[in-house]
Amino acid sequence: MEEALGPDLAADAVAGAGAVATTNIIRGLVLASLAAIVLLVVAFILVPPLGVNENNQTDPNSDFNYPNDAIRANFELPAPHIVWPPDAHLPEGIVVFDVTISSTLFTGWIIMALIIVAAFLMSRAVSMVPSRPQNALEYVYEGLANFATSLGGPKARRYVPIFVAFFLFILLSNWSGLLPFVGRTQQLRAPTSDVNVTIGLALVAFALFHIEGVRALGFRGYFGKFFNFSGFKEGPAAGIIALFVGVLEFLLEFVKPVTLSMRLFGNIYAGEIALGVISALTFVVIPVAMLSLEFLLNFMQALIFSVLTLMFTLIAIEGHHEEEHAGAHEGVAEHLPEGNIAPKAAGA
Repeated sequence: MEEALGPDLAADAVAGAGAVATTNIIRGLVLASLAAIVLLVVAFILVPPLGVNENNQTDPNSDFNYPNDAIRANFELPAPHIVWPPDAHLPEGIVVFDVTISSTLFTGWIIMALIIVAAFLMSRAVSMVPSRPQNALEYVYEGLANFATSLGGPKARRYVPIFVAFFLFILLSNWSGLLPFVGRTQQLRAPTSDVNVTIGLALVAFALFHIEGVRALGFRGYFGKFFNFSGFKEGPAAGIIALFVGVLEFLLEFVKPVTLSMRLFGNIYAGEIALGVISALTFVVIPVAMLSLEFLLNFMQALIFSVLTLMFTLIAIEGHHEEEHAGAHEGVAEHLPEGNIAPKAAGA
């Protein structure tokens, strides 16, 4: 473009194209917001809200009392509804084992099936001249792969498929709670609004970075990072301190799945309740703005979980000798000439 138009005209053309694209995006967001408002008004007129009975379920025979029924109808209990078997009841207790299919698990299976089917259909006709579905698939995967490698370096390339799988599943699970029919029916609920699902995801990630650590460093090399007795060569005090720090780091490893699961669950569950209650109280305008905010926050939560899983895995496969090697070369780049080109040798 610069050769054809010159640098000045090319810069103006790029700036103009960017302005047009920004205007189109803003116009699309405004039209989408207006359409959502109109749809909510029409739905409220055609399908008026129902009253809520003592079991926190909508009842056509009950009168709708604002705002109490509006809040109760949108307030989700932490425990999900059991889809199968139909006559099952939630067992009492905090930690229980019960073979049932909950609404969050059922919705998670639907999301997994959609991801698998979409990936299969998009990758079925892969060719050198990509089609639109292939372009979309390559764009998403390469964008996430480049982001992962920019954070973790070349070693992260091995874990890109896991990073992408975590991100896509959690992202779609988070966004599913923003759909009007998810969370308003007993059979469907956002998977990540259930602490059981987030704990399961965190335990998978926990197993991943410890298994990879043992695979890369060996059993002795990996657990030697935590139970390090080499410090006793420098004296009893140094050995005790090094061993204490290592054991403390080992205990902190068990905190990682707790923080991963509770962060994701807390943000998604609280966001859905806040969105439902505010939608019931303010009716139209504020819920549309909050829906956009939740859309972005749900994206960030999926990204945070996936990035932390990736970084914990890369930390697990890194040995002490690599850290010392990196520290030995720290500051060397400051003394290199510009462009990392060494000066010419004498007589060259």
